[in-house]
Amino acid sequence: MTSIEEFNSWLKKNEDLRFEFKEARNQFSKDRDLPDYCAALANEGGGKLVLGVDDRAKKVVGSKAFQGTHHKLSIELLQKLKIRVDIEELHHPDGRVLIFHVPSRPCGHPVRTTGKYTYPMRAGESLVEMDDSTLKRILNETSPDFSVQIVDALRLADLDETALATFRHRWAQKSQRDDYLSFPPEKLLRNAGLLTDNGLTCASLILLGKKEIIDMLLPCSEIIFEWRQTPDKTAHDFRIAWREPFFKIYDEVWNTLNARNIRIPFQEGLFQREIFAFSEKPVREALLNAVAHRDYTITSQSIFIKASPEQFFIESPGGLPVGITLDNILIKTAWRNRLIAETLEKAEMVERSGQGMDDIFQITIKEGKGMPDLSATDAFSVRLTIPAQVKDKNFILFLERVISQKQVTLSFEEIYALEQIRVLQKVPSSEFKNKFLELGIIEKIGKTRGTKYLLAHKYYVHAGKPGLYTRITGISREKQKELIQKHISKNKKGYRKEFEDIFSELKPSDISNLLRELKKDGKIIFEGSSKNGFWRIA
Repeated sequence: MTSIEEFNSWLKKNEDLRFEFKEARNQFSKDRDLPDYCAALANEGGGKLVLGVDDRAKKVVGSKAFQGTHHKLSIELLQKLKIRVDIEELHHPDGRVLIFHVPSRPCGHPVRTTGKYTYPMRAGESLVEMDDSTLKRILNETSPDFSVQIVDALRLADLDETALATFRHRWAQKSQRDDYLSFPPEKLLRNAGLLTDNGLTCASLILLGKKEIIDMLLPCSEIIFEWRQTPDKTAHDFRIAWREPFFKIYDEVWNTLNARNIRIPFQEGLFQREIFAFSEKPVREALLNAVAHRDYTITSQSIFIKASPEQFFIESPGGLPVGITLDNILIKTAWRNRLIAETLEKAEMVERSGQGMDDIFQITIKEGKGMPDLSATDAFSVRLTIPAQVKDKNFILFLERVISQKQVTLSFEEIYALEQIRVLQKVPSSEFKNKFLELGIIEKIGKTRGTKYLLAHKYYVHAGKPGLYTRITGISREKQKELIQKHISKNKKGYRKEFEDIFSELKPSDISNLLRELKKDGKIIFEGSSKNGFWRIA
C-alpha cells in the first residue's frame, strides 16, 4: 500500500517514463486510454499511471473515475494486455486518487493493446505508435538460457547412472561413435556441453540428476500424470508424479499412457484396420516440447498431463518462447532452453530443424482425429490437447486413396490445408488450391468474395453423406430466383424480411442482387416505400 507521504514524494518528481499523471476528474476511457497508457508504460519498462492529479501543477484534484468498479479493472486489463496491473485506491486529503501499478513487459514481448494503438509508446506528453526500429529491437531480445546456467551445488556424483548410460548409448548410436561408450563421465559431459570449467549446468540437473538432488535443487522439474476414464471427471482414476532425470523416465511416461491405450477398429471393404487412441510419436513430441521449452523459473508449477479415452492434454509452465505465436507455431522455431534442446537432439529425440509440432498435427489429422488444439495457451502456460477418438475415418481413406491413385506426395502444409477445408474453415493461403483442384480432391463453389472450397463430391458419397454435400454447396442461382418467384406468387407479395428467412445463409447484399436481377428481367416489381415496400409478380 502506498502511504500519503510516499505519494506526495512522487508529486515532487518530474513526470518521466516511470510516472503518468492524469486529471480524470470525472471519467477515464476504459476501452481506449486506459489500456493504451498501461501498455505504453509496460513497453517502456513499467511505471505508474495515476488518475486524479493535475499533471502540470502536480496537484491532487481528485477523480471520480471507476468509483465502485476499480477492483474489476485488474482482471479486465489482464484479459486485454496479458499482463497483470494492480490497482490501488488512495484517499488523499485533497481527493480520491487511483494508482495503476504497471509491470515491465516480458523480455522480447512488446505489449499489445486493444485501444487506439497496436503497440503504444510515449513521445513527450502524447502516445504514439511504436516505431519499427523500437519494435524490432524488442522482438530481437533474447531471454537468458536457463539450461546453461551453472548449478554450484551439483557434482558428478549427483548424476544418475541409469540416465547417464541412456544418454551415452543414444548419443553414440546417433553419431555412430562407439568411442563415446568408453568415455569417462567427465569427458562425455564436456563434449556434450553439459559440463564447463565452472561446473555442471541446469540441463545436467534436469536430464541426468538423481531424484534426491532434483528434490533439493529444482523440485519443479517434475512431470505429473493423471488418468480419468471420462475427461470431465473431477477425481482422477490414476495418478503418478515423476521427479526424476528425464533420460531415466522418458520411456516410462509413454509406457504408463500406452498401458491404457485403446484400439479403434474400422472396416475398409473386406479388411479390418485399427488406429490407436494415443499414437506414440505425437505424445512423445508433446512431452519433449514441454521439457525443452518450459519456463523453469516458474517454480510453483510442474508439467501436467491429463489423459482419458477421449484426449491427451499436456500443460507446460510459461507461455510460448519469444517469437513464437499460435499463428506461426507450425512453421517457426525458437528455443527457450537451447542446451536442453541440443542435448535431446544429440540423443536423437528431437530435430533441431523444428519443434515437432508439425508432426503432432500431421499424424493426428491423417488419423482422422481432427486438429490438435492450442487455443487455451496463454502468457503463463502452453496447453495442448490431442484428440484420441477418430472423428472421420473416411477422411483417412480419402487421403490414402488420393495418394495412391494420383501417385502424389502430400506435404504437411497440404494435409493441414485439406483438414481446414474438411471442417469448412477459411484457408488463408491459395498456394495449394490450384493443385487440389487439378487433382480433383476439392471443388470450388461461388465466385469472387463468396468463393468457398470443399472436399470433392466423391468424398461425401464415400462417407455416405451426399445430402451434406448438397447442403454445403447450396442450390443454384437460378433455383434461388425460382424460389423467390414461387414465394411471391403463393403469398401475392413478398417482403425483404421473408427472403432473409428463406436464404438465411446468404448475405443481405446477395439477396439484393437476386431481386435486382429478377426486376431487370421483368419478372418482379417493387411497390411502396423503401422501408415498408414489398415485391410482387410483374
